Amino acid sequence: MEEFSNYLTKIKPLLKRLLQMLCAKYAYVSILATDSEGKIIQAGANEVQIKEHHMQEKGFVVRVYNGKFYSEYSFNSIDAQNIKEIYDKITLELDVQELIAKSIYLKESEYPLIQEETIQQSFQKNIKDRDYTIKELVDYCKKIVNTAFVESEYVISCRCSIEYLTVSKMFLSSQKDLEQVYPWVNGRLSVIVNRNDTTKSNFEATSNILVSSVLKELEKKEHRVIQDAIALLDSTKPVPGEYEIITSPDVTGLIAHEAFGHGVEMDMFVKNRAKAKEYINKQVASETIQMHDGAKPFENCSSYFFDDEGILAKDTIIIKNGILQTGIADSLSALKLNIEPTGNGKRESYKRKAYTRMTNTYFERGQSILDDMVSKVKKGMLVCNAYSGMEDPKNWGLQAIALIGREIIDGKYTGKIYSPIYMNGNVLDILKSISMTSQDFLLFGSGYCCKGYKEKSKTADGGPYLKAKVNIG
Repeated sequence: MEEFSNYLTKIKPLLKRLLQMLCAKYAYVSILATDSEGKIIQAGANEVQIKEHHMQEKGFVVRVYNGKFYSEYSFNSIDAQNIKEIYDKITLELDVQELIAKSIYLKESEYPLIQEETIQQSFQKNIKDRDYTIKELVDYCKKIVNTAFVESEYVISCRCSIEYLTVSKMFLSSQKDLEQVYPWVNGRLSVIVNRNDTTKSNFEATSNILVSSVLKELEKKEHRVIQDAIALLDSTKPVPGEYEIITSPDVTGLIAHEAFGHGVEMDMFVKNRAKAKEYINKQVASETIQMHDGAKPFENCSSYFFDDEGILAKDTIIIKNGILQTGIADSLSALKLNIEPTGNGKRESYKRKAYTRMTNTYFERGQSILDDMVSKVKKGMLVCNAYSGMEDPKNWGLQAIALIGREIIDGKYTGKIYSPIYMNGNVLDILKSISMTSQDFLLFGSGYCCKGYKEKSKTADGGPYLKAKVNIG
C-alpha cells in the first residue's frame, strides 16, 4: 500500500491556518497541495538513462471567490516563519487580479458561489505489489532489449522504458478535508527493423497501477512487437476509400478519446466551441454503443479518488444506447451550466489552471466474438496499433492514425499488411456505422493528452473491438 506524503502531512496544520486566514476575507477558499515523485528508466542497446519524472512536483494552488468570479495563486513552499508573508502575497496578487478583471469586466464572467458538501476522508489504494529497486528495473529493460536482438537478425534498434509516479494530493476548504495517494506505471517497448535497405518501426505500450503487471505485459508483447515490425517491411499503403474495419481495443480507445472525449468536455460548451452541446438527448451513435468516462470504475493511470477541485471521482455515462446523455465537467464549467461537476477538473501541475479533462474514457464491451466479427467483413481490415488522433469539437471532424491494417476479404485474413492507416470522417457517421462490439475489453493509459496551452495530463482509454465503416486515405 502506498503511503501518503510525509511532507504534506507535516505542513497540513500550516495550510489549515492559511485557509482560516483567507476565509476571513473571501467567501470561498480552497487549497490543493500536491507532492508527486517518480522515475523514468530507459534502456537501449548501448545506453541506460535514469531520470526524475517530468510530472514530479511539490506545490500548492489557492482558489478564492470574491463574490463575482474566482481567482488563483500558486506557490511552492510554506513554513511557520513565512505564512504571513504568503498570505500578504496571495491577497495582494488576487486583489490585483480583481482590479484587472473589473477594468475589462463582462457580465457573462460572473460565477455563483460553489456549494460544497462536508467531507473529511483519506483515500489509499490497496496495492499488493513488491517494491522494485532501480537496478532491478534497469536489468529488466536491458534483458528485454537483449532478447529482441536475439529473436531476429532484422532488429537494428530496441528501446525499453518504464516510468512510474506516486501522487499524493490534499484538498482543503471550509467544508472539505481530503487526502489521497495513488500510483501509476507505464511500460513501452519500441523496435526498428531493417531488411534490404527497407526500415520500419513498431511499438507496444502498457499501463497499470502495479509495476509487476507492467513487467509481465511487456514480456508478453515483445514477440508480437518484433513480428509485426518485420511484417511492416512488406506493407503497402491502402487505396483511399471507404472500408469496413474492425478496430482493436487501443484504436477503439483512440476513437473514444477523440470523438466523444474532447467533444464532450463541457468547458467547450461554455465557450460554444463544441457541437455536442446541440445533441444532448439525441442519437449520436448506433444503438449498440454505450460510452463512459470516469476515474472511478477502473484502476489505471487516470484513476483517482477526487479531482483537482475536490470533487469525488465518478463514472459518467456519456452515451447510452446511442443517445448522448451528458458531457464531463470541471467545477466552474458546471456552475456556468447549472449542472453537477463530474470529477473531471484536472491540472497539468499546481502551476496550471484546471480544465475539464478526460479520465478513463471507454466504450462498454458487447456480446460479439471477434472471429464472428471478422467473418462478417466483405472487404476491409483489422486496424491496430493506435498512433495518434485529432478532433474538431466544433465541426465534428475526426482524424485517427494507426500503424497496422490487416486485410480481410470475404471474412478471412489475407496476410496482406497496410501501413500507415489514416482514418477520417464525421464523428456521427463513424459512430452510427458501428454494428458489432466484442466481448473483449482492454484499457490503455500509456500516453498523455494535451489541451489548452498544451497542458499535458494522464488519461486512459479503450474498450472492445468495434466493427464500423470509415474513410481511409
